[in-house]
Amino acid sequence: MAQRAAEAGEAAGAEVRLREVARQATAGEREASQAQADSAAASADVPAVTADDVVWADAVLFGSPTRYGNIAGQLKTFIDSLGPQWGQGLLADKVYAGFTASQTAHGGQESTLLALYNTIHHFGGIIVSPGYTDPLKFVDGNPYGVSHVTGANNDAPLGQAELDALDHLARRVVTVAGKLTAS
Repeated sequence: MAQRAAEAGEAAGAEVRLREVARQATAGEREASQAQADSAAASADVPAVTADDVVWADAVLFGSPTRYGNIAGQLKTFIDSLGPQWGQGLLADKVYAGFTASQTAHGGQESTLLALYNTIHHFGGIIVSPGYTDPLKFVDGNPYGVSHVTGANNDAPLGQAELDALDHLARRVVTVAGKLTAS
């Protein structure tokens, strides 16, 4: 999902930094499916995100697996580490949006995005959700961001609805961020 959003952002004219939160595997993840292992291997060359990456950006798309209706602990730990930047006002007035995935259709995707946005409110960030701003959002059905159901084995590929929704979200974020930085 992150790769697709990055490609769509670049296609919309943005300079993009694709980053990943450094992961500390939990016991459950050590017994992960082959799809999870393949995903980790595929992103092995993606640089780890730093606070400087967030400060640099005019817009930030956060992606997280859904963990019990909330963002993953690793992402929460990274966001919590941004206190010094928040205290200096360096996270305010930026565009933020999110995307997520869970194993089941009702696995807490919307609550994960809403939980993520609680922090963005504290940043003074500007949430640019997709809403129902394009007919394709009636197909994917998530006005809070983009979500995907990975299936019980975490191996369900992104479908056209998710790909279209990621493209739309990235374009919308780039467009709104461009309007804010042009003024």
